[in-house]
Amino acid sequence: MTRPPLTIRMHAQDNVAIVANDGGLPAGTVLPQGVPGADLALRDKVPQGHKVALADIPQGGVVRRYNVPIGYALKDIPAGSWVHERLLQMPSARALEGLPLATVKPPVLEPLTGYTFEGYRNADGSVGTRNILAITTTVQCVAGVVAQAVRRIKTELLPQYPHVDDVIGLEHTYGCGVAIDAPDAVIPIRTLQHISLNPNFGGEVMVVSLGCEKLQPDRLLPPGSFPIVDERDPALGPETVCLQADHHVGFMSMLDDIVQSAKPHLERLNARRRETIPASELVVGVQCGGSDAFSGVTANPAVGFCADLLVRAGATVMFSENTEVRDAVEQLTSRAATPAVAQAIVRELGWYDRYLDRGRVDRAANTTPGNKAGGLSNIAEKAMGSIIKSGTAPIAHVLAPGQKLRRDQRGLVYAATPASDFICGTLQLAAGMNLHVFTTGRGTPYGLAECPVVKVATRTDLARRWHDLMDINAGKIADGEATIEETGWELFRLLLDVASGRRKTWAEQWKLHNALVLFNPAPVT
Repeated sequence: MTRPPLTIRMHAQDNVAIVANDGGLPAGTVLPQGVPGADLALRDKVPQGHKVALADIPQGGVVRRYNVPIGYALKDIPAGSWVHERLLQMPSARALEGLPLATVKPPVLEPLTGYTFEGYRNADGSVGTRNILAITTTVQCVAGVVAQAVRRIKTELLPQYPHVDDVIGLEHTYGCGVAIDAPDAVIPIRTLQHISLNPNFGGEVMVVSLGCEKLQPDRLLPPGSFPIVDERDPALGPETVCLQADHHVGFMSMLDDIVQSAKPHLERLNARRRETIPASELVVGVQCGGSDAFSGVTANPAVGFCADLLVRAGATVMFSENTEVRDAVEQLTSRAATPAVAQAIVRELGWYDRYLDRGRVDRAANTTPGNKAGGLSNIAEKAMGSIIKSGTAPIAHVLAPGQKLRRDQRGLVYAATPASDFICGTLQLAAGMNLHVFTTGRGTPYGLAECPVVKVATRTDLARRWHDLMDINAGKIADGEATIEETGWELFRLLLDVASGRRKTWAEQWKLHNALVLFNPAPVT
């Protein structure tokens, strides 16, 4: 059955709408009530997700979506025309001075009580949604050895410890050949340190070092910086297998040492059991990747509604992606809970502006070919759809890259990270994320070994084609089969099930685990 023409207009003041039909609409298609009181015939073929002009837009005129300027017409655009990036001049970025600071006072959200999940309570009070042995590495040089050791541990030992979910090596590209004492080196170092202490690892700290690297184990994890769960003296620092140690004779002795060292950690993890935990102990990171024009229409608004539910339940929600919120900075600073929080947002975005300037790139570099193919003309338009997934709660806290949440930092948190999917995910893990939500319109097999990733499709076509990769189809919203609120509740309940281990995400089932990617703005030597 052929669907009638369907367009989506985000605000009554918008002069463009996006085409929702699969495959787009051909030229000549008549859109009912394209402009007030009149039908509108398409002058061009318009692909799905792309914009159509609802009225004549003169050269230099504002192109408005979400009731904000997303560009200025480079030439006259007649009503019914396809509006794409080649017809638009992108607006300049808003200056970081003179911004509204904590001026919006959102209505107080009614507390949401009685919701729980089955999780693992850690000695420091944090809670894990998984029970994983993570082997920290100090340098990329040991990654191959650790990968072999992990395979042996999974094959030889893990079947003996049925309550341990997984064994992973925390591989990365840092540790040597870098300016280890440069001021910005603190970012990758604290990122690695805090990932090692992620709640899903149960407080177990096991390190594999080469021996000659710049990032020595006692610099990565200084004594006293992490909980000691066994009987060792905390002054000894982390338990470390050093591959250059004299007692290692050959490759197999290195593997044997790592495998044997894993046994007591596995025994302690295996003794743990899930217990009923209030939903307030969830720390949920939200992110989008492979975005399209539907991201800000379906998936991200549903995630935003779910974010409000989580905050109402006392949980913590982190949103990120500096370049994808930069064009909505006024919305961020005005929603800040206090002027100090607003100033922290300005500080982090200002730092990132200067970082991009050093690399001689600007925010326009963010929008990818896939974003544009999906109907997003530029970062100004993309930002409006991206920020919606943060919901409506006040922004309570701000984290710099690699910083870890404190136990008293709850509610909605802006974790300042680059927009790159894996750098953002890595930094959210370091902040203490124990559950992850990832929306996508173009599709991506993104996944993390360290944390369950719930994937939300923006379009029914993607959910149908990638039926065994997407966990929720938010495209039903555009199809008129579900509301934003219904989909938000669906996601909220799924998160509780995934956090409890009652359901596995598709990424977990297929073990789609991408490598950690550190944000390292310090020089490489």
